[in-house]
Amino acid sequence: MGHDGLFISFEGIDGAGKSTHIDALAAAFRAHDRAVALTREPGGTPLAEKLRAIFLHDPMDGLTEALLVFAARRDHLRQVIEPALARGEVVLCDRFTDATFAYQGGGRGFDLQVLSYLENQVQTVMEQGAPLLREPGLTIWFDLPPDIAAQRLSGARVPDKFEAQPAEFFRRVAAGYAQRMQQSPQRFARIDANQSIEQVRQEVMAAVRSRGWLT
Repeated sequence: MGHDGLFISFEGIDGAGKSTHIDALAAAFRAHDRAVALTREPGGTPLAEKLRAIFLHDPMDGLTEALLVFAARRDHLRQVIEPALARGEVVLCDRFTDATFAYQGGGRGFDLQVLSYLENQVQTVMEQGAPLLREPGLTIWFDLPPDIAAQRLSGARVPDKFEAQPAEFFRRVAAGYAQRMQQSPQRFARIDANQSIEQVRQEVMAAVRSRGWLT
């Protein structure tokens, strides 16, 4: 019997534990004989990875950041996400459009209407002959205080231009995520990431099972 494709995004600031739990969820789906596509944003394709490097390290204004990340997203959707969903795979993506609204919208204070316009232009796909705004079926938001995230990342690597922002920037990012969750509460599962790895893992699995997946 074939499977319907599933699209799950993982959101949160660096240090919140996304990577640990995205790998664990991938293993859980594979244990249920599901094919899994693990990917990330910005990135996921050769072109998008080139744009990621520019996006994370080169100075630019908010509009340029938004245009770059949505250009990368368009290629990612066309080359990776849509084909994987069509094959009935589980797509687990480390960040998606909610990150753009949180970082560029909340953190940078960029115009949310422009971001919404770009979202609709880039993410509208055809499904069964009708246009559809491609969004994750589930977004898991790892909510973690910025000071805790900074402690976790301390000395781990040279920070990119976003990781090097002050705590106030990340408070605005968190507010951006909260606003997105308020707009789409049925899509979001907020996880308190300031818990043990096992507690967080249990909440992630509960969020997935609540959708009727991995039962």
